[in-house]
Amino acid sequence: MVFFLLTATRFRGVRRDLWRSPKVEDNIVPQEKKEPSLICPPPRSRKYVPPEDIQSILEARVKEICGPSLAGNWQQTSLKDNRLKYRLLAQLAAELGHAVPNSQLHLMCSAQDVLTFYSTPVKDMSKFDELCAAELPPNLKISWER
Repeated sequence: MVFFLLTATRFRGVRRDLWRSPKVEDNIVPQEKKEPSLICPPPRSRKYVPPEDIQSILEARVKEICGPSLAGNWQQTSLKDNRLKYRLLAQLAAELGHAVPNSQLHLMCSAQDVLTFYSTPVKDMSKFDELCAAELPPNLKISWER
């Protein structure tokens, strides 16, 4: 019985503490953000200009990796073997300084797909920069703080 009374008293004290409002220190002042609300986002990718001899570079790499088992048309070489695909794309990324993004790796099924990817130039401008540079109507103005 004594144990029950001590436990009930402790329990009431705990319940009382739960209902009390937490103490707030008066000297804490919330900091305001001093950054502007519109900040130009960083560029998502680097500029890439394909070399003029990209076809010969890719052909040499495909022949080097596939060896004598290469079919007559090197562009039709299948990249279903992941080791072969990795070796080819890793060499090209190191040599050209432009890697295939993870989201597009599954699209690289043949050497022709790789040639198409590496033949496409990439602009260094974001869509926001393109909008700023475009001729806009007089009632529309876009300004970014950098």
